[in-house]
Amino acid sequence: MIKAKKVRDSRTVMCEIVLPNHANTLGHLRGGKLLDWMDIAGEIAAQRHSGKEAVTASIAHMYFKKSIQVGDVVTIQASLTRAFNTSMEVLVEVWSENRSKAKKMKTNEAIFTFVAIDENGTSSVVPAILPSGGKEMKLYKEAGERKELLLQGS
Repeated sequence: MIKAKKVRDSRTVMCEIVLPNHANTLGHLRGGKLLDWMDIAGEIAAQRHSGKEAVTASIAHMYFKKSIQVGDVVTIQASLTRAFNTSMEVLVEVWSENRSKAKKMKTNEAIFTFVAIDENGTSSVVPAILPSGGKEMKLYKEAGERKELLLQGS
């Protein structure tokens, strides 16, 4: 049996600075670029947890709460909420920091599902997650509820 792992063992933090080539004509970070960065952070967390390659299976609950401007520093944090048989749910949260105003705010979040892939390209069993603390336990429970709804076809 594979030994369970703690959430902190695979937590991933990435930072990017928004450059003009990342932006639309209004000077706002393009949503597709942000999704790309979020997917990378989530994939790294999933690979750290599983010890294998991981591929994106789905993205849910993606919210754009506030636009991110050219020059802002974007911090992306990816944390596993739960591991199932071969899949892993990862909460990816985004903060943007306007350096001139010294103001940092949460701007986005989404729930990604990744599947671990072995060297033959087939799905592979992953370790369980050991949540600790109230927030991790809450996210773990909610992930189970989402999975159950998905299996019921809702």
